[in-house]
Amino acid sequence: MNLSAPTMPVFLISLIVAILAIVGTQMSIPVVSGNTFWVAILAYVILLVGNVAKGL
Repeated sequence: MNLSAPTMPVFLISLIVAILAIVGTQMSIPVVSGNTFWVAILAYVILLVGNVAKGL
């Protein structure tokens, strides 16, 4: 398996989702606040797909 660096849009999307998870622990965000753990996992999965899939 060859890994490649994720593109900037994929990195920024995963960063925004991770920041939403962090902010969701401190503030009330309707969908995020109850699922902060899964939102953080989603951010890492997005970053993982960006590393594994070539051209993303």
